[in-house]
Amino acid sequence: MFIDPVAEEQAEGALADYYRSQRAAWGFLPNYAGAFATRPEVAEAWQRLNLAVRDGMDRRRFELATIAAARALRSTYCTAAHSKFLRDVCGDEQAVAAIAERPDGSGLEAQDRAVYAFAAKVATDASSVEQEDVDVLRAAGLSDADVADVVFAASARAFFTKVLDGLGARLDVETAGTFPPEQLASMLVGRPVAE
Repeated sequence: MFIDPVAEEQAEGALADYYRSQRAAWGFLPNYAGAFATRPEVAEAWQRLNLAVRDGMDRRRFELATIAAARALRSTYCTAAHSKFLRDVCGDEQAVAAIAERPDGSGLEAQDRAVYAFAAKVATDASSVEQEDVDVLRAAGLSDADVADVVFAASARAFFTKVLDGLGARLDVETAGTFPPEQLASMLVGRPVAE
């Protein structure tokens, strides 16, 4: 990390509460938590936004869109963390394997492939999105609300990846260790795993 975050044992007030919530969620204090040490209220606002986006849409689609955006933005941290959620929370080891084998998403089923490509485009160059891009999603069976949800997921991920990478947070060894080496290698799209 490029800044010196407040250590967990020295955290007080809102920061201590944030650290506790992250430890409870992960079973360890993830490295990214330190990125918010100076502004725990930003972490709280991020959590509210992220949950509003995630819980308002299909969870599996949220994870696919998030992985696509994270990969496009070269965030190792978010690519691996959300691959873990896709595998463990959504129970979709097959999609995780397909993305690891073909990181551009071309190994996914047609609807997932369309979501993946669109989310990556939104994350990297939203101003290039055209009506035809949305029409592809509609043809794949998504409603206008579904399309908006994919945009929300990709856009929110852009914020989080920029915070983590801008402050030098690196993927936790605990998360990295849950993947076979060949899958993990495909997720190393930016910063390396923490030492």
